[in-house]
Amino acid sequence: MKHKAVSIRPFIGAKNFEISRNFYRDLGFEEVILGHNMSYFKTEDLGFYLQDAYVKDWIDNSMIFLEVDDVARYWEEISALKLVDKYEDVRITPIQNYEWGRECFLHDPSGIL
Repeated sequence: MKHKAVSIRPFIGAKNFEISRNFYRDLGFEEVILGHNMSYFKTEDLGFYLQDAYVKDWIDNSMIFLEVDDVARYWEEISALKLVDKYEDVRITPIQNYEWGRECFLHDPSGIL
């Protein structure tokens, strides 16, 4: 195949669509409402679709990997948002160092990593 991909956008669900919408806006994503049960959340040219759909097995096995230019700065920024205090079930895990690099974890209100 010879084509130039311009984006790849996962679809994720939400246990509570309105709470998840608020969470991702608080996280700094811009929301583009596509309908009463779907929004596109973006930061610069990257994004994903959030659906008002909850299938436990799907949600429990969903993960989005966001690579940033400075994980330490990003950690400080998300920590300062106090998302764990504001949203039930949100969890953050401090930066871990691995042979492939450094990463931290953030679980959204539905449990998506």
